[in-house]
Amino acid sequence: MLQVAFIRENKEEVIKRLAKRNLEAKDLVESVVALDEKRRATQVELDNILAESNKLSKDIGALMKSGEKAKAEILKEKTAKFKEQTKELTETLHTVTEALQAELYKIPNLPAEIVPIGKTPEENVTVFEEGDIPQLYEGALPHWELAKKYDIIDFDLGAKITGAGFPVYKGKGAKLQRALITYFLDKNTDAGYQEFQVPHLVNEASGYGTGQLPDKEGQMYHVGEDNLYLIPTAEVPVTNLFRDVLLNENELPILCTGYTPCFRREAGSYGAHVRGLNRLHQFDKVEIVRIEHPDNSYTALDGMVEHVKDILKELKLPYRVLRLCGGDMGFAAALTYDFEVFSTAQDRWLEISSVSNFETFQSNRLKLRFKDKEGKNQLAHTLNGSSLALPRVLAGILENYQTPEGIVVPEVLRKYTGFDIIN
Repeated sequence: MLQVAFIRENKEEVIKRLAKRNLEAKDLVESVVALDEKRRATQVELDNILAESNKLSKDIGALMKSGEKAKAEILKEKTAKFKEQTKELTETLHTVTEALQAELYKIPNLPAEIVPIGKTPEENVTVFEEGDIPQLYEGALPHWELAKKYDIIDFDLGAKITGAGFPVYKGKGAKLQRALITYFLDKNTDAGYQEFQVPHLVNEASGYGTGQLPDKEGQMYHVGEDNLYLIPTAEVPVTNLFRDVLLNENELPILCTGYTPCFRREAGSYGAHVRGLNRLHQFDKVEIVRIEHPDNSYTALDGMVEHVKDILKELKLPYRVLRLCGGDMGFAAALTYDFEVFSTAQDRWLEISSVSNFETFQSNRLKLRFKDKEGKNQLAHTLNGSSLALPRVLAGILENYQTPEGIVVPEVLRKYTGFDIIN
């Protein structure tokens, strides 16, 4: 969430930068400023009345002590009017503050200066590409056919149990899935990230804290009776570990990682591009989260990008890195890099990671601050990234590593799987 003071003092800049997201924000920004002015004016009026009321109370006490009861009664009548005004102003302040908060929640983060202008994924900018695309044998199959051929993932069984988008992993498929999770966590902890196991449901405050609510409310599974949400990513519970926390500057940076299942209601359209593991309602993901000093956050973002690159190099998958344009970037992000793996059997790129800097957007919602060397409280910067999301990584491995004899397991995973081929 953007800070009100920044919006008030930089209206034109906010409107201009949000235009990079293809958002016409003038009316929304003007609404925020007008509500803030009303809120501040109401607060001043309320403070003045409370101060006058307190003064009258002291005067009444002095008059009563001196025996001037009649004068005291006159002042009491004034205080009664002040009480009524105080009640009305308090209600007005509450209403205006809620309206202001609701408007602020509608405003996405401001794109960083290097974010490209664009409306669609086709306008994202490729900033890095590595790995040779393998030449597959004649008759190579997409991963959903391979899953059936080797009986490692059962989409029909998952549909019977729950519905479409909830696959069942079997035998070597389940072991390969578990191997990837463990490998990702080991890579992250070796790089200095502390591992957390977190709840898979969060309360409303947590959803608002990281920006999923109200923006993504319709895309999250909601447990109505308890007003809890199934997490769309470990980013939500892990980042909320630091909600309402005041850190010391010397505690920064804080590096966290965690594995969780992720739940998303997004249905997607029909067609080959969403078949199999390409889009699911439940999937596994290992996440990295960083709490950083504002001066260091973009250096940290570059480091996260290099960390994910290193994982993909070890898996020996062809991949590319994209800098997302304003129109394709998430609501809370200031800058996002997407990683895509090339699926040879599908002849298309599959997104497998997003790494983002949110600057103070989340920390302002979370009230996540640190005390600097001068003793002043500042908002920290938050960052997160997929390291990695499993379904499309698994799809890339199955398709790119297939041979006529079976699916070869990437060498780096063999100590986790205990086997080197699926056949």
